[in-house]
Amino acid sequence: MSENLMPVYLAGDLVFRPEALALFAKLKSICAEYDLDGVAPFDGQAEARLLPPGRETILAFVRADRDLMDRCAAGLFCIDPFRRSPDMDPGTAVEIGYMMGLGKPMEAYTVDGRLYSEKVEAYWRDVLKQDLRKREESDAPSSGSMEDPDGMLVHSEGLLQNGMVEGFIGMAGGQVSIHGDFFQAFRKAAERLSLRLYART
Repeated sequence: MSENLMPVYLAGDLVFRPEALALFAKLKSICAEYDLDGVAPFDGQAEARLLPPGRETILAFVRADRDLMDRCAAGLFCIDPFRRSPDMDPGTAVEIGYMMGLGKPMEAYTVDGRLYSEKVEAYWRDVLKQDLRKREESDAPSSGSMEDPDGMLVHSEGLLQNGMVEGFIGMAGGQVSIHGDFFQAFRKAAERLSLRLYART
């Protein structure tokens, strides 16, 4: 981590994407433009990367990522849909919750500006060839009005992802930056986070 720049954790499904190291290098260069020190999960995994794939290696990655989050001032989170599903990477959702617990500022970004309910509807229609249906009214509190063919509520209406994710980002003072170009979406989030961090110092 640079001693002169504010360290920020870069999270999302990015570690699973092709050319992940080159992708993080580009994101770090954008961070530097805004006086931020982008910290990728890989930055804490040097020793674990020498281990063979398996349970102990994955848990070593988890511990390393937690330690990086502890040391960073804030987080930038990609909430793009993951593995062709409507939902984001679940590990990133956990990290958002962890950083919320630490009380650290966060910003998020995505290339997919559709509402979560629209993503769920498209997934069922295009992949599983089935339609959503209206949820029968009941006395139970509800965060949605539709359900999928399995009877599961299509929740978080009006949001881009699960309400806990977007809610925690908002409670941490952030918002979700949207742009069809991945790097432009990231740039918008990085700029917002930089303005917030340096206004606090």
